[in-house]
Amino acid sequence: MLAGEADRFATSTGTMRGFELAWAAFSRCAAPAGSSESPAPMLGRTRNILGVLGLFAATLVVYHPVTKAGFIWNDAEYVTAPALRSVEGLARIWFELGATEQYYPLLHSAFWLEHRLWGDAPAGYHLINILLHATSACLLAAVLRRLAIPGAWFAGFLFALHPVCVESVAWISEQKNTLSLVFYLQAAWLYLQFDAGRNRRTYAIATLFFGGALLSKTTTAVLPPVLLVILWWQRGRLEWRREVRPLAPWLVAAAAMGIFSAWVERKFIGAEGAEFALSGVQRVLLAGRVAWFYLGKLLWPADLIFIYPRWEIEPAQLWQWLFPLSTLATLAGLWRWRARTRAPLAAALLFGGALFPVLGFFNVYAFLYSYVADHWQYLPCLAVLALLAAGIASGLRHAAPVVRAGLPAALVGALALLTFHQSRMYADLPTFYRTTLARNPACWMAHNNLGNLLRLEGRPEEAARHFRAALRQREDQPKVHYNLANTLRDLQRRDEALPHFQRALELQPNYPEALNSLGNLLRELGRPAAALPHLLQARRLDPDFVDVRNNLGMVLRELGRLPEALAQFEQAARADPGSAPVRLNLAYTLSLLGRDAEAAASYREARRLNPALPDLMP
Repeated sequence: MLAGEADRFATSTGTMRGFELAWAAFSRCAAPAGSSESPAPMLGRTRNILGVLGLFAATLVVYHPVTKAGFIWNDAEYVTAPALRSVEGLARIWFELGATEQYYPLLHSAFWLEHRLWGDAPAGYHLINILLHATSACLLAAVLRRLAIPGAWFAGFLFALHPVCVESVAWISEQKNTLSLVFYLQAAWLYLQFDAGRNRRTYAIATLFFGGALLSKTTTAVLPPVLLVILWWQRGRLEWRREVRPLAPWLVAAAAMGIFSAWVERKFIGAEGAEFALSGVQRVLLAGRVAWFYLGKLLWPADLIFIYPRWEIEPAQLWQWLFPLSTLATLAGLWRWRARTRAPLAAALLFGGALFPVLGFFNVYAFLYSYVADHWQYLPCLAVLALLAAGIASGLRHAAPVVRAGLPAALVGALALLTFHQSRMYADLPTFYRTTLARNPACWMAHNNLGNLLRLEGRPEEAARHFRAALRQREDQPKVHYNLANTLRDLQRRDEALPHFQRALELQPNYPEALNSLGNLLRELGRPAAALPHLLQARRLDPDFVDVRNNLGMVLRELGRLPEALAQFEQAARADPGSAPVRLNLAYTLSLLGRDAEAAASYREARRLNPALPDLMP
């Protein structure tokens, strides 16, 4: 039945040939250790080539729906902004904090280059993500083969086709995951080569790759401890001179970059405040729960969601203590078992260590929405998948050939079908948010963002319903109040809009967009004097906000302060020469001041910008 479903799936994507190649390659490369880890040179080379080709073919087939997807959520903030698309902009990416969403200069340099190649077309970014993901899967197999771990290619296929990776591959912003992991695994492979031969040139190249990983995503700072765990697993002990000292510079760089990244997350991205005020006990409870959550999703990848429900961490609830206590008990058991085999303990340490940056001990901005996300276990899942592949491959060592190849292939095929299905939720923004809400109806962020989409599509009644649903979940979100108020204003329900603008400003007093909209609404309600202080404050907060100056000019004009109004319209026209409403307001104000010739010239410019305006000139 599984084979039949695989055939139908591959045919539906028009890439049956690629799927057959992947399946044949996998059946040759996923055999247990002993048949693939120490083959004759020619056979080993052939299997490696088949592994690479098959893995890339399978990844491209399974992620085919992603190639047709668009931008989602914050992708537009990662794809290079217009102000950064020049050579000078590239320099700003490297040397100006805040120029990009996060300080990952190598990642944003890659986006800069990609934008030069295909601009704002999302297909190119998606294809790069898929290819980087497949490359990492091949590198994982290469690292495991260097370590003589059974089932290396099996692990590579598990990683390439596991549905928990879909979020990282289908979300353009998460090129920071796919790019950084290529650097991370290449650095690991080279360091293990250095450890065997002590070649300084190899060490230098490995260091460059590690630097590339850090500059693409800081969570790769866990690589030096990961390597120490691997060396301990191999040898049973660590010596300062041989194992620790060569990694000391990496440990220093990793610690410095981690501290710097945590500071940027707080100061530039906003990961601080009441939402992040967890006590030490709460953070311990959270860490235990996060680790078991990710392990569960790896072993049983059902009900994967872009935004999971945000947990309430309550020390008074005794059941929440089961997570950290079971973690300690498991580690203690694995420690006692180390005399028999160190592999499970090493895998647990690698998994937990790689998760450490997102366990809750450090503030992460996305904790506003949820404490867990599939893309946060993109790197950590490698250890568990490697252990799983090695265990299955070793257990099947003496099984019949059809079982040795068939069982792993069936597992990979099932994961491939799940991944293909999961990929389709990223087809477009409405599908993305509706799928998220179908799986997590309490996701206020998805309600808010879907409401914005519906408003842009001219469906304000539906938009208002989603904004109200978001507020039922999180009444304290100023942006949701702001969005609902604007939607009610679109519906000409100004009296209903007013309290939502006011509530948005209670929650966030220095909110220029809300101040501007509230001022304009009060003007429309015939209360220009009440509107004035809001617009003046908005102008102080954002002097370059053209709409504020335009609205402020109209309020000043209604208050009879024509020269001041004219100054606002003139500044707005200089800031945005292509705005027809500003030109129209400028013409009207000039006319009121008796400067008819200038008024006529300004009106002609307004008509040029908006030909729908009537011809009032004689």
